[in-house]
Amino acid sequence: MRPQDLDEFVGQPHLVGEGRVLRKAMDAGQLPSMILWGPPGTGKTTLAAIGAKRTGARFVGISAVSSGVQELRKLIDESRKLRQLTNQRTVLFIDEIHRFNKAQQDVVLPYVENGDVILLGATTENPSFEVNSALLSRSRVFTLKPLTEDEVRTIVRRALADERGLGGTVALTKEAEDGLVAVSNGDARVALNALELATDAALPGADGKRPVGLEEIRDAMQRRSLLYDRAGDQHYDTISAFIKSVRGSDPDAALYWLMRMIDAGEDPMFIARRIVILAGEDVGLADPQALVIASAAQQATHLIGMPEAYYPLAEATVYCALAPKSDSLKRGLGELQHDLAETRADPVPLHLRNAPTRLMAELGYGRGYQYAHDYEGHVAPDETYLPDSLAERRYYEPTDLGAEADLKKRLEALRRNARGTARAPTGDTSGSRPASG
Repeated sequence: MRPQDLDEFVGQPHLVGEGRVLRKAMDAGQLPSMILWGPPGTGKTTLAAIGAKRTGARFVGISAVSSGVQELRKLIDESRKLRQLTNQRTVLFIDEIHRFNKAQQDVVLPYVENGDVILLGATTENPSFEVNSALLSRSRVFTLKPLTEDEVRTIVRRALADERGLGGTVALTKEAEDGLVAVSNGDARVALNALELATDAALPGADGKRPVGLEEIRDAMQRRSLLYDRAGDQHYDTISAFIKSVRGSDPDAALYWLMRMIDAGEDPMFIARRIVILAGEDVGLADPQALVIASAAQQATHLIGMPEAYYPLAEATVYCALAPKSDSLKRGLGELQHDLAETRADPVPLHLRNAPTRLMAELGYGRGYQYAHDYEGHVAPDETYLPDSLAERRYYEPTDLGAEADLKKRLEALRRNARGTARAPTGDTSGSRPASG
């Protein structure tokens, strides 16, 4: 059922629709070297073959999974000779090009540059990270999108009717068609493979057609096909959606993305670590209990493993999603990093240093330090702790949310009194101060 030309091709209207750049290039017989980036079953290989056919080029396809440099050099050498003898160009299609390492990708580079081959690479991974920048700069990157349900439905119905497919020999119920379309996740290959398997398992009825219902489709699929790679874009995209859902205080979305990761086989300890980070970064001191619960969930996940670890992970997810949010610590970190990078690293003020030796005491270490516990409220009102050059800097600015609202009131009171007159100490400061700290 692989389409033979663009009039049979389904999907990707942003690339091959009327007036679109890739279609115009194919219609003109001009095919640039390009990288086709998109999920499985969206037409990358088919599009490459159609492009080669339309431009009158020879199409040679290899898989980076099973091919090496020797085979690559052989194909390129054949392409160069063919061009010299007949002036026919070769489209070199490399499926899963991200599987080639840097050295293997470098083999192709000079031949792409001088036009000996037209490179068409297909990848499910972000080419920005997986394809050499030199090769990337000599190629156009076209992004393919998952097929819509209507597009998958069109492909399924065509396979049912076309003689190249099942040729009208199968009776697929509407319920089964809807189920097949839904669970294929925009992957035409998954849909066609499941349809074929379900058909093979069905016995012909009285009318000679093989009846295929929802149960047959479910048996053929076994489980929904989730596009997920624990080291690729889907890994990062899904955890990003999870984090943003918790940050946005939406427990339903957070649980959905949590289950998507678990169901796809994500490392549960990775999820647990992200929840702990969330508790500190996005909840912070607005609800200090969030970090306690997140840490407990991380420990429980380590202790019991999946599938039971879903419960502590879900509990921590919902708690963090519903907790009041504060990024005051994160903002303070940004200010701190700026000052550490852009200001002088002044020495620790003398009054804050310990003086364990006579020499240090004679040099002024610890002189004038006011021991906080000797003062009312256990605060030395006119003591300073930052270097003089940063004396007025503020790194922690609490919000008005949750438990942090009380911290804000206390901090404001402390700062109001910071420049006040020292009150009488509650005891003899000379003897009660510890030797260190």
